[in-house]
Amino acid sequence: MDRRAFIGTLAGGLVAAPFAAEGQQAAKIARIGYLAPNLAANPHLHEAFLQGLRDLGYVEGRSLVIEYRDAKGKLDRLPSVAAELVALKVDVFVAPGTVAALAAKQATRALPIVFIGAADPVASGLVTSLARPGGNVTGLSGLISELVGKCLEQLKQTVPGVSRVAVLWQPGGLGERTEQDMLKEAEVAARALGVRLQFVEARGPADLDKAFSDMTSSRADALIVLTSSMILIERRRLVDLAAKNRLPAVYPWREGVDAGGLMSYGPDLANLYRRAATYVDKLLKGAKPGDLPVQQSTKFELVINLKTAKALGLTIPPLLLQRADEVVQ
Repeated sequence: MDRRAFIGTLAGGLVAAPFAAEGQQAAKIARIGYLAPNLAANPHLHEAFLQGLRDLGYVEGRSLVIEYRDAKGKLDRLPSVAAELVALKVDVFVAPGTVAALAAKQATRALPIVFIGAADPVASGLVTSLARPGGNVTGLSGLISELVGKCLEQLKQTVPGVSRVAVLWQPGGLGERTEQDMLKEAEVAARALGVRLQFVEARGPADLDKAFSDMTSSRADALIVLTSSMILIERRRLVDLAAKNRLPAVYPWREGVDAGGLMSYGPDLANLYRRAATYVDKLLKGAKPGDLPVQQSTKFELVINLKTAKALGLTIPPLLLQRADEVVQ
């Protein structure tokens, strides 16, 4: 090869190389669809998910793009915004909570879906089994039903003289079987502890004022809050209403205590969101969702707010304080 031909070939290679590299980089960019019940209500949870992705080497805007669709607290909009993500042909769906996951599954049977914190994925119909999910859905479960009795037990320890406990729940907020399991767990625990329960429904945010009015008119001594996406979103309002009505309350996630509530016992939601990134990573690398076992929550937190306890005139038993994962002063 003569000198001019060699230089021409070299120059052509140098010109082509950036285009080839650019093409390879573009091919690696993944698109994640993020179906949020209310993104603004839980920014710390979304940040935990992003941190999980960063820990795995993903950089938003470079190695992946996240398409956000936000119901903004109007959970009846989830099916329509889920359909928008399907139309975008995202590579992986991420759906926080049972209701969002069910909306995603209804929208597509083809795209892989990762749910985060679903209360009972088998009972709600998201997966066939935890070990072999089948279909296009997998993710992380919060093990909610089994914790209701423990929450009631800890509330009884905190308020020993309690005789009537209100149970706030949202009909339709989870799968029907999951809701029934939670109510049954509460009843079993109440009989063992010698307390009476008052089940109070709140189908949406507009029902919360009446719900607390019903509690106080029935002379409830304390409150246990059962989980749902709506109730998590409205936690600050719940805490304010509980304080206004001087009701000691136990919440199913620490976010209730962070908002000023008395105490909580439940899964570490931020940990679940962070771990969800590993599912996204595996699916982007070719794994099938039906072959990825559902992981159950392995980290549960007891968090107690001493400032709120003092405002309610309560003294937290020393043994309960010793068992607490965190005590807010």
